[in-house]
Amino acid sequence: MGIIAISSNFTAMNKICSLFGVRYPIVQAGMVWCSGWELASAVSNAGGLGLIGSGSMYPEILRSHIQKCRAATTKSFGVNIPLLYPNIAEHIQVVLDEGVKIVFTSAGNPATWTAKLKEAGITVVHVVANTKFARKAEASGVDAIVAEGFEAGGHNGREETTTLCLIPMVRESVSIPLIAAGGIGSGKAMLAAMALGADGVQVGSAFAVSEESSGHLNFKQAILNSAEGDTKLSLKTLVPVRLLKNEFFLKVEQAEIAGADKASLEALLGKGRSKKGMFEGDLDEGELEIGQVSAMLSKIQPASEILHRIWNEFLAERERVCKLRF
Repeated sequence: MGIIAISSNFTAMNKICSLFGVRYPIVQAGMVWCSGWELASAVSNAGGLGLIGSGSMYPEILRSHIQKCRAATTKSFGVNIPLLYPNIAEHIQVVLDEGVKIVFTSAGNPATWTAKLKEAGITVVHVVANTKFARKAEASGVDAIVAEGFEAGGHNGREETTTLCLIPMVRESVSIPLIAAGGIGSGKAMLAAMALGADGVQVGSAFAVSEESSGHLNFKQAILNSAEGDTKLSLKTLVPVRLLKNEFFLKVEQAEIAGADKASLEALLGKGRSKKGMFEGDLDEGELEIGQVSAMLSKIQPASEILHRIWNEFLAERERVCKLRF
């Protein structure tokens, strides 16, 4: 009963819960090849905010996922749009046509599209990896910021600032709601992020191995089999991305050590490398994007169980800390 009361009071006052109309201040990251409508709707139905990851979708595929997600949940959900996507204008038009209420943007300048999205009544959140871009995002008019530390999977910051350092620096730099990301897959990590100044958290890797994730079973199993040190930030000359070490990763690392230029790395990366790894399950030649927290993951579960495990652990740790005597 005590935990239920804490949960009710906490969510009623929390800025992220109020902003998105959700029960828990937990956002599922919009991961390429993993975050389709099934995962987004499952997280939203469980009380968090589910996001459709549009980075791996053609515009009409994105439209289909939005429509299927809306049919699968009456709760709030959103779309994550990487601004470096070649057909970005088409993706923006799809979310406008479909009446999407929440959009997370990343990997680009938020000033380009924020005003247009907000004119349509959309809540806009932008993902950053440093304080400079946090301030720029706030100035562009976004409603909230995701500050993503170096531990995160996928596209990452060149500064390599850890979440532990990034969150308090961004909190001091902006006044709008702040969501912490990078290395968060447990309630203990969530509590730490909140203590550093975050209003909520974004969780990626833990949901990548959920039952509803569209990632290939081989990819999920590789994540579960990974150990400490099995991921590393790579492709820094292009767009820094944290990868699970495999044959492709070793080729990239050897090329970078040899001083390969941007064009050579682009040729090595080629097309469809992330799809090959994460969606088709080629663990040798595919690009396997995942965060450091992968070493802490041990089983495939429904997304609802993952979310509730994180939340219940957060409440338990919050209560434990409050009882500490000094």
